[in-house]
Amino acid sequence: MTKHIEVEKLVRTHLRNLKPYSSARDEYYGKVGVFLDANENSIGSVVDGDFNRYPDPGQRDLKEELAKIKGLEPNQIFIGNGSDEAIDLLFRIFCEPNREHVMIMPPTYGMYKVAADINNVNTVPVPLTDDYQLDTEEVISSLRPGTKLVFICSPNNPTGNLMKQSSIEQILKHAPGLVVVDEAYIDFAPGQGLIPLLEAYQNLVILQTFSKAWGMANLRIGMAFAHPEIIEWFNKVKPPYNVNGISQELALAAAKKLDRKAEMETAILEQRAWLKSELSKLTTVEKIYPSHTNFLLAKFPNPNQLYNQLVEEGIIVRNRSKVTLCEGCLRITVGTKEENETLLEALKNLSNQ
Repeated sequence: MTKHIEVEKLVRTHLRNLKPYSSARDEYYGKVGVFLDANENSIGSVVDGDFNRYPDPGQRDLKEELAKIKGLEPNQIFIGNGSDEAIDLLFRIFCEPNREHVMIMPPTYGMYKVAADINNVNTVPVPLTDDYQLDTEEVISSLRPGTKLVFICSPNNPTGNLMKQSSIEQILKHAPGLVVVDEAYIDFAPGQGLIPLLEAYQNLVILQTFSKAWGMANLRIGMAFAHPEIIEWFNKVKPPYNVNGISQELALAAAKKLDRKAEMETAILEQRAWLKSELSKLTTVEKIYPSHTNFLLAKFPNPNQLYNQLVEEGIIVRNRSKVTLCEGCLRITVGTKEENETLLEALKNLSNQ
């Protein structure tokens, strides 16, 4: 089945005739010339480096490299200041404040709800099942004409598991708006994710990031993959120079080092398996949930006390014990071998107190 949508009809009414800002670097893109068009400081920068010129607003070189990696065309790719920018743009482009709504599946990434609140858009929560899968029937029955966005995090944060592709496809078939699948952790999961579905489902938007497997969280580079018409709207509404030149340059260099990325993924997966095995030996660990990410969700009898004790030891994990369906749980990022050993030693010592 192929699902087509009229993208412009999903766009907020007042944006449909928007004339986007055209920056100097939109009008001319080149590396050689006398640039007297953008009111930059032509002398240079206060620190060494070519920082006095504006970056490429379209991130063309990076998109071309990513297109090769992902098997897409550059016009199917949006580059943002972290995935959070793409999330915010989805609200600003497609959701009428206080009239339309989005759907989220708690427990899930908190920025979906925060972005909805910032943009004055209502959220409809449909909790995951007890085994952290999509409640597909409930999701579909809760869809309404005003459901503009459906957010699915897969692998999910904070639970760590992949969602069933068959469930996501059922939702894609029924959703009146866009289905946004956040694949921030997909590089730690088996398979290639849902990018191959973009051809069949025009209402699918996929989010990925350079912050996890690529190891470049400090650069704030997020990616969205979607139908060219959706990407075109992202580019119309985004700020002119939303990604700085240093981030673009370093992300491009990283994209050309896939072997190094693969090595890091292997090392993290090996440490994840070791950490899970060692945690399971501790009597204070009640349960460790399956993970397709670079973290583990573990259940403890005294999570708040344990969290505070670890902080005193200089070890910071994430306390998720008050999150729906994650009661009693701490979320533990897979660290380096030395960091993981330090954590295990601290947990052993605390369990003996």
